Amino acid sequence: MTLSPAQYALLQRLPKAELHVHLDGSLRADTLNALAFERGVPLPCTDVGELESYMRVDDARNLEDYLARFGITLSVMQDADALERIAHELVIDSAEDGIRYVEVRYCPALNIDGGLSLDDVVLAVDRGLRRGQRETGTIARTIVCALRNLGAVHAQEMAELAVAHRANNVVAFDLAGAEAGYPARDFAGAFAQARQHDLAVTVHAGEGDGATSIREAVHLCGADRIGHGTRLGEDPSLLDYVRDRGIALEVCPTSNVQTRVANTFAEHPLRAQYHAGVRVTINTDNRLMSGVTLTEEYARCAQHLGFDLSTLASIASHAFEAAFLPQPERVSLQAAAQRETARLLAEAAADGTWTPAAEETTV
Repeated sequence: MTLSPAQYALLQRLPKAELHVHLDGSLRADTLNALAFERGVPLPCTDVGELESYMRVDDARNLEDYLARFGITLSVMQDADALERIAHELVIDSAEDGIRYVEVRYCPALNIDGGLSLDDVVLAVDRGLRRGQRETGTIARTIVCALRNLGAVHAQEMAELAVAHRANNVVAFDLAGAEAGYPARDFAGAFAQARQHDLAVTVHAGEGDGATSIREAVHLCGADRIGHGTRLGEDPSLLDYVRDRGIALEVCPTSNVQTRVANTFAEHPLRAQYHAGVRVTINTDNRLMSGVTLTEEYARCAQHLGFDLSTLASIASHAFEAAFLPQPERVSLQAAAQRETARLLAEAAADGTWTPAAEETTV
C-alpha cells in the first residue's frame, strides 16, 4: 500500500519506543560535517546533502561492508563536547519522531583515541541524553556494547564498565560487530559478569550469522532480547523457545536489507515472526547509515509488509513492554502510550484516515 500524508502523520504521532539505535550510526549529517570542520578531520565530501547520501550504505555486500562507514563518524567522536552534542541531538530527533523512550547503544572503547577515559565517554554521553530528556520529555537510556572482533578481554572490560555506570543510566550490556567467526560462546564470561550484577543483556545475533548464533546468545549468554534475530526462522524449535519466553527481537528491517540478510523489504521475515507470536519490535539501527527515521521504518512496514495501523500499534506496544526499565516505570510509560494510541486509533477510524486491512490480525 501507499501511505497518504495523513497516514504518515498519524504514524509519526504514534507513541513509539526505539530499542536498537547506535549512537555512532545516528549523527545528523550537518553535525558530522560541522564537527569534522572544527576538528580538522577530512571527510569524503563536505556538502551536507552529498555527505548524507554518501553515508547511507546501500552498496554493502554484507554486514562487514555496512560497518566500514563507522570509521568516518567515529573520527569526530573522540572528545566529550562532540559526544554530548551527538547524544543530545539524537534525543531531540527521537522526540520529534514520536519516540517516548529510546535506548542508545555504543562501544565506549571506540571513543578514547583523543585521550578520554572510558568513564569520561560514558559520562559525556549520559550528559547529552539527560539534557535531551529534560528538554523533550523523551526518556533516554544507554546500552554499553562490546565488539566481537576485539576479543573476550575487551568484552569483560565493557561489561564491568556497564555495571559500574548503572547509576548513570546504563541499563544493559550488548555484543555487537562482525558476527561470523566470533561466536557468542566466546563471550559468555562477560555476560555472566553483567547478569551477576543484575544488568539486562541483549545480543546482536542472527544478522551476520545463522540461527546457531541466536541459540548461543539465548542459552550461553542469557539474552533478555536479541538484536536483529533475522534468521531465527531457520530453527523452528528455537523460535518456539524465544516466543514462549517473551524474548523480544529488536528488528531493523531497512538495515537488514542493506546488509543482504533480507533480499528485499517485502521478503523480510518480520511479518512471519509477528504472526508466529514472537515479540517483535521495529527499530532503525542507524539513522544516518540506513537513512531512515523510526516513523519511516513503520511506514515501510505498512507499505511492504501490509501491516495496518492496529498491527503497527501492537508492535509499538511490544517495544514498551521490552524496555529495559524498572517495572513501575515501564508499566507507567506503557500505560500512557496505550491511552494515547487508543485515542489515535479512534481518531483514525472516525475520520477514515486509516481503515484496518482485512488480512491483518494482532497478537
